[in-house]
Amino acid sequence: MIQSMTGYGKAVVTYKEKKINVEIKSLNSKQLDLNTRIAPLYREKEMEIRQMVAEALIRGKVDMSVWIEKDTAVDATPINAALVENYYQQIKAISDKTGIPMPEDWFYTLLRLPDVLTKTETEVLDEEEWLVVREAVKEALKNLVDFRTQEGAALQKKFTEKIDNIACLLAEIEPFEKSRVEKIKARIIDGLQQIPGVDYDKNRLEQELIYYIEKLDISEEKQRLANHLKYFRDTMDEAAGQGKKLGFIAQEMGREINTTGSKSNQAEMQNIVVKMKDELEQIKEQVLNAL
Repeated sequence: MIQSMTGYGKAVVTYKEKKINVEIKSLNSKQLDLNTRIAPLYREKEMEIRQMVAEALIRGKVDMSVWIEKDTAVDATPINAALVENYYQQIKAISDKTGIPMPEDWFYTLLRLPDVLTKTETEVLDEEEWLVVREAVKEALKNLVDFRTQEGAALQKKFTEKIDNIACLLAEIEPFEKSRVEKIKARIIDGLQQIPGVDYDKNRLEQELIYYIEKLDISEEKQRLANHLKYFRDTMDEAAGQGKKLGFIAQEMGREINTTGSKSNQAEMQNIVVKMKDELEQIKEQVLNAL
């Protein structure tokens, strides 16, 4: 079944006082183009995260974010009370010694001094927390793949409709193709008869007509186009990841349709060819989104 390269997945998990968010978006791209924004605590695991994304998504332009939300009460920067008291005593002693007036707003002054509001502890990622984050990444990837699958089903329905339309248009060519031979023959003979005093060898005329009609014959093009249509259908039912292959088949279909148009030599057939080109163009536009 087809998967689209367009998708969105998100997962939110809780670990102790933290809420860990993982968000992944993807669009179409020829290769895997991965851009990550990962919380500093988890950056040591970035290569492993990238590997998980590459295995799950294969290709596409992917934007991934992993960030942490903390309870503001827990995450508040602590005030170093001992340091505040030390600063206070120093300032008071200098004021008493020099006669410089004491500050009017003590808290404003003291809280702006170095290291009063500086965190000294360093967070270290433990294995338990990493396993929680890893499961969140897996869940977000699964949600994105599910989204891609839903979009892929819509693509496959659209492709099937367009392939059916081309097949119907191909069948419409046949009546005009058969009548075309007689029209060409009648037009040539009529033209010869209107030239006064001209005699022609009927056997040679038949030979020339056969040669001319063979050059305009589209039987092979019709057969190859029918084969390409079937191959396109079969490929859609294969495992996901056949988008490039579908694009190549669409190109081959275009070659056969173009050759048919150049050989048509009849307005009705050329009109049908134009309609086939329109259907194929819509396939080519959408196949760029197929994984």
